[in-house]
Amino acid sequence: MFLDRDGVLNEVFIRDGVPTPPHSITQFRLLPGVAQACAELRAAGLVLVVVTNQPDIARGTQTRAAVDRIHELLRTLVALDEICVCPHDDADGCACRKPRPGMLLEAAARLNLDLSASVCVGDRWRDIEAAQRAGVRSVHIECHYDEKPVVGADAVASSLPDAMAWIRTFTQREGEQT
Repeated sequence: MFLDRDGVLNEVFIRDGVPTPPHSITQFRLLPGVAQACAELRAAGLVLVVVTNQPDIARGTQTRAAVDRIHELLRTLVALDEICVCPHDDADGCACRKPRPGMLLEAAARLNLDLSASVCVGDRWRDIEAAQRAGVRSVHIECHYDEKPVVGADAVASSLPDAMAWIRTFTQREGEQT
């Protein structure tokens, strides 16, 4: 399971119709039902990898240390196998910034994951496009942001807990085929 962070696991702040992340652990709030959903995914034997763009680091409006503190808190709330962070902005042209699939591909190689049996859950078009480029199924968490629309998600849900029925069905089907 590849999980976007902001808008999937934790609350975001909407500014001019665009989601922005919490800037400190005091602003960080796990979304309702996320801890239970992640526990259920872990109990089913799935590897949980957070893949998150954090361009505010490159923009100088957030420090890597602050992002790391948020991730330390997140790890106390949710059992995760790995957290992958892209600290770049679009202009940097890196391979890791979603919608490019670099974070997913690198994590899959490190953790020996089968991308064709994987799911990525995200709240933005960048997440879904990265999943498609990596050959991963995708679930779009619909948050009605004022940005480029999402196209081609395998499923749409209102939250990670709401997506669990589809995820269960997909992972069970994949397990039966292997």
